[in-house]
Amino acid sequence: MNTQERLNIRINQLIELADNVLRTERRGTGSFSTSYVDNEQFNAFKNASLSFILNLFDKDHPYYENFTNSCNRATPYDAKAGRGILTSIKTEIEQGWLNTIRGLVTAEIFTDFIEMAEHLLNENYKDASAVMIGSVLEEHLRQLCTKNGIDITSEKGGKQIPKKADLLNAELTKATIYNKLDQKNVTAWLDLRNKAAHGKYGEYTKEQVELMLQSVIDFMTRNSI
Repeated sequence: MNTQERLNIRINQLIELADNVLRTERRGTGSFSTSYVDNEQFNAFKNASLSFILNLFDKDHPYYENFTNSCNRATPYDAKAGRGILTSIKTEIEQGWLNTIRGLVTAEIFTDFIEMAEHLLNENYKDASAVMIGSVLEEHLRQLCTKNGIDITSEKGGKQIPKKADLLNAELTKATIYNKLDQKNVTAWLDLRNKAAHGKYGEYTKEQVELMLQSVIDFMTRNSI
């Protein structure tokens, strides 16, 4: 099950919680009394939803702020407001907007790291530069997998273990996200990164790191997230 499928399952569970809360609607006694819903179920729905939104976005995101401000009291009105926000999030997940936004943010972060790697290379720190380029490449592979519905973890001993970059590379090729020539190049770049990370500094040159930098930039541009 990939990340988007998990998100879809969870958002549907939360919307179902909202529906269950609304089924408990009761009207208070008295001429000017207002309707209310079960307080315990409402709080369970509210807290679960806030936790989900916070993990998916952050506390400064409009969805989190709107939910916090609109879904406070155990009333049908507040429960419906919370449900409406979850429905909007569900639409974003289903239409892929969430991955698009994350891709733009990630691209900006990657650009910063690539520029840093280029600076290190210009200052003749080829080894640190190689490690940084390789790290950016590996994270890009993970983002590509997530974008294309490929799991980035595997279960082992009841735990989710991150897949190694070589396996992600193979699975992306198998899914025809990119071709076998790209796969071979990625393998070579990861190998150079590993040599730098393990102190095998004499097994590659500054010129090879320079070529790696430009090639990785080209690869990431052609296979954008």
